[in-house]
Amino acid sequence: MCDYSLMHVKSRPAAVGDRLVTTNFNTGTRGFAAAGDPSTAVCVMPGTELAFAAEVTAHNNSFLGFSHRKSEHSTAIFRQHNKHIERVHHDYLEFPDGKLMALTELVEGQHAIVLQLPAAPKTKAEAEEQRRAEVVG
Repeated sequence: MCDYSLMHVKSRPAAVGDRLVTTNFNTGTRGFAAAGDPSTAVCVMPGTELAFAAEVTAHNNSFLGFSHRKSEHSTAIFRQHNKHIERVHHDYLEFPDGKLMALTELVEGQHAIVLQLPAAPKTKAEAEEQRRAEVVG
């Protein structure tokens, strides 16, 4: 999925093997772009598995200024959080330790590859199970 703030940016869905880079789209958010096409947002579906070239780094805005925080992991699953709240960023990475990091907080220029897309539901029951698996906060 592409976050609401990317609705006016050219986009395409992610595919297995896509090489992505975290990009500032100058819309108030960051997201993924194809490594060779920084003007096109690559929309990732919830449940997509990603591998980063290094530990994932995010901006850590604090009272004392800007700093960075890193995940101990270089793999993550794309999730959506608080989808029921409009006009907030919903796109997150979930790491193997269960910690979440907002996609819009990622430092620009980090490289990732799409390892696996989520299985498409074949029945209503499977669709409901995938919906329940989304992060609710």
